[in-house]
Parts: sequence; structure tokens; C-alpha cells
Amino acid sequence: MAGMILKGGPAASAMAEDSAKRAAALREKGIIPSLAILRVGERDDDLAYERGAVKRCEQAGVAVKKAVLPADVSEEVFFDTLKALNEDRSVHGILMFRPLPSHIDGEKARKTLAPEKDVDGCTDGSLAGVFTASGGGFAPCTAQAVIELLDYYGIDPKGKKAVVIGRSLVTGRPAAMLLMHRNATVTICHTKTPSVPEMTRGADIIVSACGCMESIGPEYLRKEGGQVIVDVGISWNEKKQKLCGDVRFDDVLELAAAISPVPGGVGSVTTSVLVKHVVDAAERSL
Repeated sequence: MAGMILKGGPAASAMAEDSAKRAAALREKGIIPSLAILRVGERDDDLAYERGAVKRCEQAGVAVKKAVLPADVSEEVFFDTLKALNEDRSVHGILMFRPLPSHIDGEKARKTLAPEKDVDGCTDGSLAGVFTASGGGFAPCTAQAVIELLDYYGIDPKGKKAVVIGRSLVTGRPAAMLLMHRNATVTICHTKTPSVPEMTRGADIIVSACGCMESIGPEYLRKEGGQVIVDVGISWNEKKQKLCGDVRFDDVLELAAAISPVPGGVGSVTTSVLVKHVVDAAERSL
């Protein structure tokens, strides 16, 4: 019997509905939740994510302010723009698209962004909040989307063995911390981990965020099945002309208790997490 498919659309819609109610309550108090998008250049992936974020913000009643700079913008103008957004009291959250052009110091930009407005969790302040569970800052949206997806489908990590494949600060490590805060026992695997399949076969929940296209198949799972698989990877398969994840979906569907698809899984939830974080930031401003 095929496993349950963890579609992101219903989870994203439920989150958006909740954010819209909270945004409406804030507007009654004279506060308009507002997201500033800071983008340098015209990268296709940035533009695609921006369109989705703007649409989701509009649906939830969150205002959007765009600060779009040319690809050859000077460092001085870029940092002046970022600092102005930090200081703008009408802006509650800032989405700074990365990577930045090579002539702009990305590390300096990350450290300049105000943690209380860092709604995509890239600053040291936000990441410290994730690792310490202090409630400060915000988790990276993709890592938080993993948890939101599990929550929506009633999958409780408490007491479960979880394996996260990938150790980036964008997804792998923060996702592992968020799972640990939900009382899962977590193992992080990476490119230097020997015998990753041996690790994943012992897991109840597998989160793949390694970005290796269709690298995970039945050999990573228990023969008796019953595991939950959350696929965070997204790659373009030129041969098949389609988007695909880290997991060979069709090959493992029969073994999995539940599995998220690519596309249509975790990625569908990320913009709703972004909007939720903006509303959270607006509420904190009270």
C-alpha cells in the first residue's frame, strides 16, 4: 500500500488563513504587517520566489515594499538601502535575496540585517534563537516549513528517531534543531558520513536536504517500510524536463508511511512560513 502523500498546498492554505486572521486583528489596532523585499538584479529564481511571496502576502493582508537595486549597485548604496529598511518602523520583516553579487560582502550584509526583521532566518541572531530555542529571531523558512508540514498531517516527532541529510545553515542544521526541540532524537548526515543508508534505515523520520538529485532510493529505507520521508531537495532534471527532489519518489512510495512530493511539498509551504513570520514580527512590535 502506497504511503500518504504530504502535499504542501493544504498546509500552506491553512497557514495563510491563520495569518490573514491575525493580520486583520493587527490592522484593527492600526498596525499593517509589512514585508520589505530587498533584491539585487533580476535572477530568475529570485523573481519566481518573489512572485509567490507577493501573492501570498496579498492574500493574507500583508503589505509589500520592494527595494530593487541593479546588479551593479555599489556596496555603499546597497548598505544604505539595507540600513534604511532596518530603521523603517513601518517595515516588520525584510527578505534579503541571496546570494548577493560578488562585489557585495554577503557576510557583512547578513550581519547588518536587523535580527528582529530577519524573517528568513539568515542572521546570527535568528540562528542563535533556533539553536537555543529562546524564541528570538526566526527560523529559516524552508527548515520551518518541514515542521509545519509534519504538524499539518499530525506527524509528531516526539520520541522518534530522525535523520537529516544535509548540514547547511539554510535547511539541514536548523531543521535538525527544530526536530530536536520537538523531542526527536536527531542524527545529521553529510558528505563525509560513511554509509548514510545504514543511518536512514534506522530512522522513523528522514529529512533529505542534500540537493543531490534523485540520489535516495529503496536502499535507504527499511525493507518493512513505515518511515516518514520529507524531501527538501529541488533540482531540474534536464533529461526528463521536470523538477525533482533528492528522493526517487516513485521507487520509494510503496515503502514509505508518508512522503512529500517535489514539486508540491515543502516548497509550497515556504512562502506561507514567510508570511507567518512577518505577522509574528508585527505582533512582537506591539
